[in-house]
Amino acid sequence: MKYLKFLILGIAFGLVLIKAEVISWYRIYEMFRFQSFHMYGVIGSAVVTGMILLALAKKLKSKDMYGNFIHVPPKDKGWKRYLFGGIFFGLGWALTGACPGPMYILIGKGFTVFIVVMISAVFGTFFYGLVKDKLPH
Repeated sequence: MKYLKFLILGIAFGLVLIKAEVISWYRIYEMFRFQSFHMYGVIGSAVVTGMILLALAKKLKSKDMYGNFIHVPPKDKGWKRYLFGGIFFGLGWALTGACPGPMYILIGKGFTVFIVVMISAVFGTFFYGLVKDKLPH
């Protein structure tokens, strides 16, 4: 019962992404060809919403699910990590047609081929954890 609210929020998030056509391969194709503002509008709205919710969480001194105050540490200075991380993220998104959030939704909608994408993403995350100290940051 403790995690039921998170399950409900996850389902609501998935429904919003489906209704916004964010999981549509055609919309992603349009975005990477700079043919439509649709995906940029959705992403921009998500960034603004995140900024507002984070500011509210700080102001209201919100707590996480474990009862700890939500604290966002300051970002490290530098541009290489963000540039190369963004390039790899964009390449993965363009190659598979999905970023991490929509992968769950696509599997839930019956596109079982995305199980391979999910396993690959998890493997990539573990691999990054293994080699991150050896990479330039």
